[in-house]
Amino acid sequence: MAGLKSSTVQEAETYEETNENSQPLIPGLPDEIAELCLLHLPYPYQALVRSVSSSWNRAVTHPAFLLCKKSLSLSLPYLFVFAFKKSTARIQWQALDPRSGRWFVLPRMPCPKAVCPQAFACASMPREGKLFVLGGMRADTGTSMPTTIIYRTSTNQWSVASPMLTPRSYFAAGNVNGKIMAVGGSGTSISDSIKAVECYDPENDTWTTAARMGMGLARYDSAVIGKKMYVTEGWTWPFQFSPRGEVYDIEKNTWEGMSDGMREGWTGVSVVMDDRLFTISEHGDCPMKVYIPDQDTWRYVGGEKFPREAIQRPFAVTQVEGKIYVVASALNVAVGRVIEGEKGELRAEWKVMAAPKAFSEFSPASCQVLYA
Repeated sequence: MAGLKSSTVQEAETYEETNENSQPLIPGLPDEIAELCLLHLPYPYQALVRSVSSSWNRAVTHPAFLLCKKSLSLSLPYLFVFAFKKSTARIQWQALDPRSGRWFVLPRMPCPKAVCPQAFACASMPREGKLFVLGGMRADTGTSMPTTIIYRTSTNQWSVASPMLTPRSYFAAGNVNGKIMAVGGSGTSISDSIKAVECYDPENDTWTTAARMGMGLARYDSAVIGKKMYVTEGWTWPFQFSPRGEVYDIEKNTWEGMSDGMREGWTGVSVVMDDRLFTISEHGDCPMKVYIPDQDTWRYVGGEKFPREAIQRPFAVTQVEGKIYVVASALNVAVGRVIEGEKGELRAEWKVMAAPKAFSEFSPASCQVLYA
């Protein structure tokens, strides 16, 4: 167990004691060498080897093994896409390895078969490898759900956690300082807007109430920057009313109105990179903008135009390691890099990752990053 002792001595010693009398992980190899082999297995194969033998199962699920993998920085980022088939509304979670372009289908999420895909809200704890799917609406009854479903990359499995205090659909969710927030949306019916806000503690598997919003917002978009969550209702047809938005401060547990410039200019799906808020419009040429807090205004990003012909709405957007990923219809992916010039000007570069033709009927509902 030399490999594990180097990073977490106490955990490794406990692990060694429980495996003294078990069969070798790989016959003919010392266990510490076999563990290194298992540590370097990429996602999702590390979870799949649990079925090889009881000793392999104990090895890859032991906390010391997971801590060692994390401490050695062996985890890599993957895109997890919640997609649905446009003709049947059948839902499917898939993971994309952005380095190789390979897709992996996740196990079926435990929820009713007849659901509205866009009614769920999703959030993640990327470094912990946890994905949270909240709420939703049954398509057969039109009722909102309070469900909390968690996916873990370490096991490649879903589990059902404590339900939300309030059933809700078409709402915003986000990871704010390690807590999962559920904000706004609809209750028993789409017209029943919710001001109640809830906070989930993954460590204790508990939901608690947070400060109520000043107004009930239908979900358009949201973003988390630092310890604040920004929620906007966005411009909606027929554009008779100005967009509404509020900002939650988790340290103060208070809501305040969104600034006029941020609210008025938030005209697309958002992504936060290096604590800067970007939006990509789903209309026209899909221009990208960046928010300038000091001036309370938005500025267009120059450079290459968004690849609108290959990447068609709806969009689900995320970012990791300096790149923006826009998952679109048919699960084609636009990969963007924002480059800052000497005078502070920003320009974008884009390339397209075409998805397999088998995905041609799928649309994205959410995209999250998890390290695995």
